[in-house]
Amino acid sequence: MARITKKEKSDGLYQAVLTLKTEEEVYNFFQDLCTVTELRAMEQRFEVAVLLRQGMIYNDILERTGASSATISRVNRSLAFGHGGYQVFFERAKIREKTGGKKS
Repeated sequence: MARITKKEKSDGLYQAVLTLKTEEEVYNFFQDLCTVTELRAMEQRFEVAVLLRQGMIYNDILERTGASSATISRVNRSLAFGHGGYQVFFERAKIREKTGGKKS
């Protein structure tokens, strides 16, 4: 997977996300930052990742989410060979689930 190099990215966006504290703050920030289409695309990719992680097959994911096979394949590649972002989330979500929703 291609990685955005330090020169190509602006740390401002990532630092801004780190300052947000509640789900509502994050939601409002992304509502201001992204178009509805961009948000829907990110939400769809995230849902695809969750379903792939649960072991659901491509055809069922396509039917459930409306995602194209290309999108499902791309997300699957990210899960297998990406930079570990999804894995960090899944590990932390598992810990939160075990601790009753408390942050670790």
